[in-house]
Amino acid sequence: MKVLLIDDDEAILSVYSTSLKSHGHEIITAVNGKAGLEKAKTEKPDVVLLDQVLPDIQGNEVLRLLKDDSETKDIPVAMLSNFGQNDLIQKALNTGAVDYIRKYEIEPDYLDTKIKAIMKSKQSQADNEQTF
Repeated sequence: MKVLLIDDDEAILSVYSTSLKSHGHEIITAVNGKAGLEKAKTEKPDVVLLDQVLPDIQGNEVLRLLKDDSETKDIPVAMLSNFGQNDLIQKALNTGAVDYIRKYEIEPDYLDTKIKAIMKSKQSQADNEQTF
């Protein structure tokens, strides 16, 4: 699967990229919201892992822009953040995030499991839509 990681922390990008590559994923990275939006359009990832706090555009705003764009609206986006305030989580979920993962609560290798669950859920939704 092609995964777009949007995070301004190079160490986080390195750790998660290495882990996800070891599970067979193709990894694309972006260190800010603007670059992430561009890469989502050009690279067409299967899933986006998006940090909440970025140097240029806040994660929830990047999420809104992804969901408002016809080219990227169907890409599942999971927030991946150190910030776990309920209002941020609720806003992200209301804006269209499929999950809100707290970095400090997850082992890098578990991200593979999360991504597979997200893609399975997306496939189930697509299958349900075809039956109607």
